Amino acid sequence: MTAEHTAGADVGDLSGRPDLYRDLEAVLMVVDQPVSEYDLAKGVDAPVDEVTRALESLSREYTEQGRGFDLRAVADGWRFYTRPECADVVEHFLKEGQEVRLTQAALETLAVVAYRQPVSRGRVSAVRGVNCDGVMRTLVLRGLIEETGHDPESGALLYRTTTYFLERLGLRGLDELPDLAPFLPDDIEGLDDTGDY
Repeated sequence: MTAEHTAGADVGDLSGRPDLYRDLEAVLMVVDQPVSEYDLAKGVDAPVDEVTRALESLSREYTEQGRGFDLRAVADGWRFYTRPECADVVEHFLKEGQEVRLTQAALETLAVVAYRQPVSRGRVSAVRGVNCDGVMRTLVLRGLIEETGHDPESGALLYRTTTYFLERLGLRGLDELPDLAPFLPDDIEGLDDTGDY
């Protein structure tokens, strides 16, 4: 799909922003929660009504093409979702006996959650120094971590490891995790005092 193709479909004249579709897709690929039309418009520097028409057009086009993902408007905004009819294959890929090893990024993220739980995505990203949202979603889907409420101060969603995590590592409890202190840089404890993430 190209911006020119979509712009000529049925959304009116968006000739002033032929790259609007591309930009919206790029932003929506990296968000981890629904984003409002207003925030998207602000982010891509386009009028809200144009963004609304473009989102509706993209959503229709993905459905007509039978894509494995869907662009949905929910209460809080727009976000990509896996189509319901693809749920079984996605679950099978991520959970059912998959032999694919975790990436280095996933292992590092899992270690941060294991040693700092309960912990928010933002704090994990701060410890690792890179955005961990996608990796966190993968770890949740694989059953290695799970949501465990919200931080009382910041309201951020918190994560912890699961019993499946313990089973896979052959541990009876988290107290059997090896001591990590010898491997940590001297200043890592400072992250506990840097505020909300």
